Amino acid sequence: MFHFLLDVISNDDNYIAIICEIRAHYKAGITKNIQRLTKINSHMKNVILFMVFALSLNNLAAQPAGVTATSSIKIEMLFPEGKSKALILSFDDGTTADRRLVNLMNDYGLKGTFHLNSNKLDTKGYLTKGEVKSLFQGHEVSVHSANHPALTALSKIDIIYEVVEDRKELERLTGNLVRGMAYPFGNYNDLVVDAIKGTGIEYARTVKDTYNFMIPEDFLRWDPSIHQFGKAYFTPNDSLNDKKELATFFKLVDDFLKSNSLALFDVWGHSWENDGAGDRWTKMEDFFKMVSKRNDIHYTTQIDLVDYMNAFKNLKISVDKSIISNISSLDVYIKVENRSYKIQAGGQASIK
Repeated sequence: MFHFLLDVISNDDNYIAIICEIRAHYKAGITKNIQRLTKINSHMKNVILFMVFALSLNNLAAQPAGVTATSSIKIEMLFPEGKSKALILSFDDGTTADRRLVNLMNDYGLKGTFHLNSNKLDTKGYLTKGEVKSLFQGHEVSVHSANHPALTALSKIDIIYEVVEDRKELERLTGNLVRGMAYPFGNYNDLVVDAIKGTGIEYARTVKDTYNFMIPEDFLRWDPSIHQFGKAYFTPNDSLNDKKELATFFKLVDDFLKSNSLALFDVWGHSWENDGAGDRWTKMEDFFKMVSKRNDIHYTTQIDLVDYMNAFKNLKISVDKSIISNISSLDVYIKVENRSYKIQAGGQASIK
């Protein structure tokens, strides 16, 4: 192929020099020489790019039998302990109904993330500040803004105030770092997202249901899987819609339990919704029975999952993908060509 192209352009020493240079670069492992290509006409660019393509095919064909091109090897994340499913339960506001919900979750060994409005604590219908630390032991406490305003209606400085003041008070009450939030009313825009970036917030949950189990790409626009019971009970005295939405919700639960691929099920809502008509507490317990105490599910808070996913993203990988180093303080589990590996915290593993 190389000699054929030389014959085609043998009357131009400049082109021959460029092709020889490109061929040399290929031997050195460099795929393109774009800067040189910009100095020649479009016809010759096509000729030389064709040569680049031909050389790449030749390079693949020259691999020894049984050797796979390492660039095609996919390194996939698994959840802790090598599990392929993870469950997040996320509840907003911090009303007194959280007491019953937390006790029920504890009975089933489930973890939750609770987004609280600190300025509403110690007021009618809300938790007291004195019980926050003990009630949410083993769960995550997270920001929901100090006063629950629509953040999209505020100036940037007021957005920052609502988030930082809530975070500061919740950290004082719990004695723990608070690093996540849920947008009040689910309202956010680019200004809100930009404002919270400098406040120590590492994820922010929306109320935009995806009806799937995908892991969010943007942690500050974290769309959950589904609201508790879907949109059942949104419209008063609409039993047909309630039945339809409950069926949708429990069908999604069943799909999650049957999933064979990596699946994150993120269910959000409010504990106070269970106090409404329709025996909702019983339905919530039915849901907990379905998803609890299963060996194939990783039960996690939202911030713990953020930390784990960041640990996976920060794995250091050799060029041929045969060596992987974990610089984090968390064990990370991966899958390579249908084989699972545990990369110990601060350790290194060989991939075979």
